[in-house]
Amino acid sequence: MLKKLVDLLHGTTVKEDPIRLVQRAACVLLLEMADADNLLLENELAEVRRAVMKRFGLDAETARDLIEESEAVRSESYDLWQFARTINESLSVDEKTGLMEDIWRVIYADGRLQDHEDHLAHKLMDLLRLNHPQFIAAKLKVLAETRTG
Repeated sequence: MLKKLVDLLHGTTVKEDPIRLVQRAACVLLLEMADADNLLLENELAEVRRAVMKRFGLDAETARDLIEESEAVRSESYDLWQFARTINESLSVDEKTGLMEDIWRVIYADGRLQDHEDHLAHKLMDLLRLNHPQFIAAKLKVLAETRTG
């Protein structure tokens, strides 16, 4: 962060990899959901790790680095809109629906849906510009996986 500020003051900018920006934005949203109750549990973090590895084809070490980087960025952020904007500008509706499925997997990592998680999931639906049928389809898909899994 300090380097970005110094670069800005000196008139130089560092162009970030657009793929990494999307990965980080998605990871921030997943981490936000995992930490919705202010208690980041290992099973939720494991689900975030699994999601970024599968969705972005990352190995375990790269996923760990992405999660650490995303957590640092998330801790300095005041809202989720900037991350949703990055995703909306870069991903298709199907890809965003897949991300919503990952969000539901994080929610159900502990086997239950709490009110504050449901509220945040609805907020993310709006931020990702998904409609209610897409939102519910993602939820039902994940619930079916958990029942057969």
